[in-house]
Amino acid sequence: MVGVNKVILIGNLGKNPEIITFPKDGRRDDPMANVVRKATFPLATTEIHKNRDGERVEQTDWHTVVCWRGLADIAEKLLKKGTQVYVEGKLQSRSWEDREGNKHYATEVVAENFTVLGNRNRPEEQTVTDPYANILNDETEPMDDLPF
Repeated sequence: MVGVNKVILIGNLGKNPEIITFPKDGRRDDPMANVVRKATFPLATTEIHKNRDGERVEQTDWHTVVCWRGLADIAEKLLKKGTQVYVEGKLQSRSWEDREGNKHYATEVVAENFTVLGNRNRPEEQTVTDPYANILNDETEPMDDLPF
C-alpha cells in the first residue's frame, strides 16, 4: 500500500532562520560550490475555539521547519521573526544518542516550498508582488539530491 506524507501549515516564525552549511563533494575552486545549506526555524500555528463555557481558547503549537539547498537560501533572505508563511512539506522523524548515551527524538517538517504571506513587524512588505524575483536565477541550486 502506498502512503501519503504531506504537511500544510500557516503560521508565524518564532525567530530568524538558523543557517548551517555542510561540506559536500564538488568543485574546490569555489568555496560555496562544495557546501549544502540547511535553514531551520520554529513556526507557530494557533487554533482558536470556544470551550464548554463559551470562552475563547487559543492553542499554539510549535513546529520545526527545515529547508535545504536553494530553498534554504531563499528562507535566509526572505524570512524573519514574525513573518507569516504558508509551508508545504513532509514529516520526518529522526533519533540520535548523545555522548552520555541518552536517546533523543525529533520530528521536523521538511519544506518542499513556502510562500510568504506577510510580516506583522513590517506591514509594508505584505504588498510585495514577487518576493522571489530578486533571488531566483539561473544559478539557484535545484532541490533534488538531499544529503540523506
